Amino acid sequence: MIIELEEAKQRLRAMGDVTKELESSLKIEKLRENVRELEEKTFAPSFWDDQENSGKVLRELKKSKDTIEAYEKLCRDIEDTITLCEMGIEEGDESLIPEVLGEESRIREKAESMRIETLLSGKYDKNDAILSLHPGAGGTEAQDWALMLYRMYTRWAEKHGFTVKLVDWLDGDEAGIKSATILVEGENAYGYLKSEHGVHRLVRVSPFDASGRRHTSFASCEVTPEIEDDDSIVLRDEDLEITAHRSSGAGGQHINKTDSAIRIVHKPTGIVVGCQTERSQLQNKETALKMLRSKLAEIKRRENLERIDDIRGEKANIEWGSQIRSYVFMPYTLVKDARTGYETGNVAAVMDGDIEGFINAYLKMMA
Repeated sequence: MIIELEEAKQRLRAMGDVTKELESSLKIEKLRENVRELEEKTFAPSFWDDQENSGKVLRELKKSKDTIEAYEKLCRDIEDTITLCEMGIEEGDESLIPEVLGEESRIREKAESMRIETLLSGKYDKNDAILSLHPGAGGTEAQDWALMLYRMYTRWAEKHGFTVKLVDWLDGDEAGIKSATILVEGENAYGYLKSEHGVHRLVRVSPFDASGRRHTSFASCEVTPEIEDDDSIVLRDEDLEITAHRSSGAGGQHINKTDSAIRIVHKPTGIVVGCQTERSQLQNKETALKMLRSKLAEIKRRENLERIDDIRGEKANIEWGSQIRSYVFMPYTLVKDARTGYETGNVAAVMDGDIEGFINAYLKMMA
């Protein structure tokens, strides 16, 4: 019916208010000024003398241009779809209805995605993310649950164009993992994944139980931003217990050939980091130290501490009552976030990386 085109046209026109709000939230005019200033810097004869600084300028320039381009494309898409509506109304062409409604839905999703990005205003939200997984008590069942979460996060990251780099891995006794750490690289990686920090609870009939009984398992997900420089984090040699060991797990052919893996214990806090995927022991050590600095800086920031010496490590138990989210496979299917109340019955999709709803609900709540 032609009235559907008319209604779609009115809804699209009403989105003009949304785009104005986005323009203000994204600071589009300020970004345009920033682009002009940065482009002027790139024309300076001495621009390439400092490679590190020139790289930062180019990355910032690209980021600003991408944001402006995405906003301008959203505005164009709205106008183009309104024009399509008007053509259909004028010619009485009902065949355009599915195309118009499809475009309207896509535009709304894009506008919502851009609006969510404006909520990422934290100090480290734009940084890469270091994500570590650890099973709770429960042996093989909990270790398998930790591996399921590992797959969920890697699939989410890959679907959204992030690069996933395996940093550390420790196989489970019979199945699953005892621990795993990945680096998720890309714009706003930490901003999105910070919502996943906490204990995750699984309820299912265990494939490792011959009696077919229902089990409850827990695993913790720890998310910290990768922090390049923080002068307040000083690592003293006497505070570090550094050990080398033979790598194990899913790191490729090179990983098991040498005792190049590094594990570092920060004795004052009990915090442990490890790296086994670089080519040499020295590279693994540098990566592990960088992770330790990032973790200490984030805990210091989160707990509003003035001194690094005040950090005593995180004491939360990986057990009942401390979970942020529950994943129920049996007797019904439900994934529910305890903080936001957001839930879905499509457990299979969630385990395949469809966690945007949980991330967005958390960001809106925190805003």
